[in-house]
Amino acid sequence: MMEWRTRYVLKSYLRSAMWLVPLAAYVVSLVSIRLLGWMDEQLQWKWVWQLDVAVVQTVLQVFIASMLSFIVFTFSSLLVAVQIASAQLTPRIIATALLRDPTIRVIAALFVLSMTFDLGLLARLQTEVLYVPLTVAVGLTVISIGAFLYLMDYAARLLRPVTIVWRLGELGLGVIEQVYPSKIKGVHTPSSPTPPLGPPAREIAHRGKSAIILAINFDAIRSEAERCGGVIEFANCVGDFVATGETLFRLHGGAASANDGRLCACVAMGPERTIEQDATFAFRVIVDIAIKALSKAINDPTTAVLAIDQLHRLLRLVGRRHLHDDVIRDSGGNLRVVYRTPDWDDFVQLSCREIRLYGLENFQVARRLRAMLENLQQALPEARRPALKQELDLLDAALGRLNMLPDDLSIARKADLQGLGASLRRDA
Repeated sequence: MMEWRTRYVLKSYLRSAMWLVPLAAYVVSLVSIRLLGWMDEQLQWKWVWQLDVAVVQTVLQVFIASMLSFIVFTFSSLLVAVQIASAQLTPRIIATALLRDPTIRVIAALFVLSMTFDLGLLARLQTEVLYVPLTVAVGLTVISIGAFLYLMDYAARLLRPVTIVWRLGELGLGVIEQVYPSKIKGVHTPSSPTPPLGPPAREIAHRGKSAIILAINFDAIRSEAERCGGVIEFANCVGDFVATGETLFRLHGGAASANDGRLCACVAMGPERTIEQDATFAFRVIVDIAIKALSKAINDPTTAVLAIDQLHRLLRLVGRRHLHDDVIRDSGGNLRVVYRTPDWDDFVQLSCREIRLYGLENFQVARRLRAMLENLQQALPEARRPALKQELDLLDAALGRLNMLPDDLSIARKADLQGLGASLRRDA
């Protein structure tokens, strides 16, 4: 039976593999051309007007050339788009947003299906016209032309910064709801820290290649801890880089007898972070887009403001959720698994610190950042406010150290959800 980590890595790869859907379309075309050829023999159906075999062969050759041009143009444009988007935004959107886009993969598969179907039909047109397959071939070609025109508009819209950061925000919201399913109801009381476990009875080191932790099967780890009657401590968190030989698990009490292979099979690892279980990765990618937009080479603060909009959405959702207590207990309330997760301060600092460092001199960024922090202070529970207050104090202190004219400093210290414009209209 396939291990959990192998299944997870395979599933993650299938989500981002661009070539699999067109390959499936190729296989479908081979099967469908035979099936439709058999149907044509059985039905003996013909069009109202009769066609010459040579004319149909010429038309099919034109169809094939057109589909080949569509395929070449689509993949060439995709490569160029990936290069431009990674240079202007961040390379991390390639696997996160672009290669996972179902529309591009489906349209590319349609072109492959149409071309291979036309090739199969052309090979079978020797002495008579097969009208049922020919009708399907014409329909596929017409649909492909419409899909090609739609793809041009879709790709142009997809690569806009506002679309990319919005998609990343949607992905982040989904991950947060999955990782932190419990909403805060009433007054939120932060969890008390996990008591020290003391020195471990045994440690398990990572014996594979150095890699990044993609996901963890905590249910299986808890089951192993229950079987052994001890506590298993996971030494890292999702998104961490683990070198060969570094500690992966610390085993306490009866967990010293745990099966090493069974525990290691509960950790999926890979060469780069993925978004499925990594609650902070969407924040990381959006912040990367913001700070690249604030670089001197690009100098696009409006894109940074769009990124802060999405960070605002994500922080509002995280702030209303019960973050993990870093422990898992069995049905009897006994401690079984201890692990690390990001806390509220981690999310806030990740969202604010780098953007403030690189974009403080820009009015849009300073005002939008303040508007986000002040809004979250009002909207989130009391326990979430100290971290937000700290970021506001740091923002004020950093602005005070800039060599700004008094009027400019006054403008920079106002909150503005648009970055620059909305609060000025209210003050007029």
